[in-house]
Amino acid sequence: MTDFPVVGVIGGGQLARMMQQAAIALGVELKVLSVGPRDSAALVISDVELGEHTDREAVLNFAHECDVVTFDHEHVPAEILNELINAGIRVEPGPQALVHAQDKITMREALTEAGIPCPAWQAVSREVSADEFVAAVDAFGQANGFPVVAKTSRGGYDGRGVWVLADGMQARELANQADLQNNANWLLEQFVPFTQELAAQVARTPSGQVLAYPVVRTVQTDGICTEVVAPAPGLDDETVAQAQSIALKVAQALGVTGMLAVELFDSEQGLLVNELAMRPHNSGHWSIDGAVTSQFENHLRAVLDLPLGATGLRAPVVVMENILGTESTPGYSAYPGVLAQDPRIKLHWYGKEPRAGRKLGHVTAYGEDLDEVVGRARFAAKSIADQ
Repeated sequence: MTDFPVVGVIGGGQLARMMQQAAIALGVELKVLSVGPRDSAALVISDVELGEHTDREAVLNFAHECDVVTFDHEHVPAEILNELINAGIRVEPGPQALVHAQDKITMREALTEAGIPCPAWQAVSREVSADEFVAAVDAFGQANGFPVVAKTSRGGYDGRGVWVLADGMQARELANQADLQNNANWLLEQFVPFTQELAAQVARTPSGQVLAYPVVRTVQTDGICTEVVAPAPGLDDETVAQAQSIALKVAQALGVTGMLAVELFDSEQGLLVNELAMRPHNSGHWSIDGAVTSQFENHLRAVLDLPLGATGLRAPVVVMENILGTESTPGYSAYPGVLAQDPRIKLHWYGKEPRAGRKLGHVTAYGEDLDEVVGRARFAAKSIADQ
């Protein structure tokens, strides 16, 4: 008999899989609610229950023996999470915070009220006609410039559910073709010409301790994060402090516990918040090998209300490169060549079935010279993806 807690993770993806590595070191038991037995986390975590995150009974039964419940994704309905809380089960982050990552309009409303800088935006009901949608896009574009970014308020990720509309004709095509999921509405946003995309991560405990990670540069390809550089190259101290201050303010204003990632546009207008994630995030995978305490360990520490670990870099430059699937991703057969070429590369594989554009794993490189480290990481990822 021990007093070590049980952490329940809803969702069986690679984030839950990487939490397991941190849980092992801490002696914490992880349970996972997974859709299928071949999901990424279900392959490596011994205590797996099968069920959908939208299935009330499955979630309640799963959470019953957990000391705290947290997430691999943000899609669990708020009414189910409130039932868990009413049953005396701790949920971190709670539904009052998580709703801001579930619904982009709710997020924009809260951030605007808190005085946190965002692109210009406007909510448009899903019930409007095609003509009304076109009129809304035209009016928004006249006020804020074209193109106009249209998003579904719920369910979009990795570039899905986001459209860039050059004019009313494209808006009409979208209105006639798009099928928004239940409870989703349209969100129109100003198109922001940015010099780079940044991510600022913080960890926050229920008792209020907060620590910020180094601000990183992220690179998106077709809406999918392909590269992260820590720290963000060429960023002055004032901008770093501002990005971290924004993330800390978001965490406090929305009551976030665990890890929070704030994706930012670095633009002529200054730093503007793009998206939020209330869980470990792709922009923080570099921290497994490149930070004193990884985002996954600090997420577990935070949801258990343990003191947080130091977030500093272990090397002057750390680069994470995602391995995206192709039609013929070799995977393991590429290991000998890649690992022989660069013994300093750290490799993480997610156990997923290869599919074009799917995140199958990532590599991390570290060193002192930015160009050299970026080159090593890109070579390794490309070699594994399409050797």
